[in-house]
Amino acid sequence: MEEYANVRPLLKRGCEFLGVQYPIICGAMTWVSEPKLVSAVANAGAFGCLAGGNAPTDILRAQIGEMKKRTDKPFAVNLITIAPAYHDHLAMLAEEKVPFIVFAGSFPREKEIEAAKATGAKVLCFASTISIAERMIRFGADAIILEGSEAGGHIGHVSTTVLVQQVLYRFCDQIPIFVAGGIGTGKMMAHMLLMGAAGVQLGTRFVMTEESNVHPAFKEAFIHANARDAISTPQYDSKLPVVAVRALRNRGTAEFGALQLRLLRELEAGTIHRQQAQEEVEKFWIGALRRAAVEGDVEMGSMMAGQSVGLVDKVIPIRELLDELLRDADRELVEIKRKLSC
Repeated sequence: MEEYANVRPLLKRGCEFLGVQYPIICGAMTWVSEPKLVSAVANAGAFGCLAGGNAPTDILRAQIGEMKKRTDKPFAVNLITIAPAYHDHLAMLAEEKVPFIVFAGSFPREKEIEAAKATGAKVLCFASTISIAERMIRFGADAIILEGSEAGGHIGHVSTTVLVQQVLYRFCDQIPIFVAGGIGTGKMMAHMLLMGAAGVQLGTRFVMTEESNVHPAFKEAFIHANARDAISTPQYDSKLPVVAVRALRNRGTAEFGALQLRLLRELEAGTIHRQQAQEEVEKFWIGALRRAAVEGDVEMGSMMAGQSVGLVDKVIPIRELLDELLRDADRELVEIKRKLSC
């Protein structure tokens, strides 16, 4: 019997769109989704996203070159629309020609999606509300990553379960939709596929793989964390709009709160402009994430994690992770068939 015979028909649409064996996306994570991890994901048959983040353009270009040496499989470059080098990154991709471009951080303008598609790449855009999904589809996105607030890193405010009902059910016949946010098991993946998803995106589970280069202390913190430990940051005042970030609670979380309050005082005094204040916020997260993921400072660094961190308790190879997800999805479909025949 064909391996994963029950789940394979549900994987077909996502596989064909991404050009992979399994439409399981390893989400782009700054300081984490570098060529070693992303190419390992691609070579194992899934889909990896190289994190553009705030990297200097020449560094990102070099990483794309390294990816092309490490794998001949499809992969994406993830662009952060609020990064200082964002427009330079987008211009550079017209020369480097990657198969997929993912827009993240905020939401791209229509002309930016057009520019990305003009490179020959397929474009995926995040959506955290129904109105954003509608706008990205209208602007020409080839696929949507529907991300609920359970996810790690920069997030929206609507849960995956509500977004599935608002967006997935409505648009899944129109455009491939990949569901993200709180997806940590094959059983959940099976249900998302049954509801119309073309595939799923995971981040936290891929952090906890042997191929992930994050500091051992970072992984150890994930092992001991509960789902409730992954909290989202508040916005104290609309004068300083900040995108919520979900990470494990530590002293760095309190430090970010103090930063917001300081910036609000400076805005009130007129000693700083709002754009400068927002750039200060982004610089904080860039530095704090590096301190945790690269240097292992789990007290003051930012340990961005989704609430699915409560589902992980060990570090495993990527191949083992994919086998687990696919095996458990397949078994869940068998169980659903059994229940329906009762």
